[in-house]
Amino acid sequence: MSKGLLHHIEIYVSDLKRTVDFWGWFLEELGYTPFQEWVSGRSWKIADTYIVFVQTEDNYLDVPYHRCRVGLNHLAFHASSRQHVDEMTNKLIDRGINILYSNKHPFAGGENHYAVYFEDTDRIKVELVATK
Repeated sequence: MSKGLLHHIEIYVSDLKRTVDFWGWFLEELGYTPFQEWVSGRSWKIADTYIVFVQTEDNYLDVPYHRCRVGLNHLAFHASSRQHVDEMTNKLIDRGINILYSNKHPFAGGENHYAVYFEDTDRIKVELVATK
């Protein structure tokens, strides 16, 4: 066990099917594998960490998520290289996914920060960053 590493992240979503379609391919491209599945949720795992998506109950859907409110701002994932960021950027574009900060891409995080930023179906910001 690695003390302090994340065990799992659980995210409630507005539409589980759309979320699974969006996140499934992305996580599997990064090396995650399907882990759990039940009527109202799905998860993917890599090593000892997993990410869970759960359908939000109808009576809690009245206020949509926004990353500028209190709570989660974004999820950032390691890419294997700058080339990996470029390949995934092309795949995102091919899937019709909007690239955030496109006028500064891939240096929207600064001149030494090579990344692609985009949003999932609930507008949660996602970052894929090359640290090498």
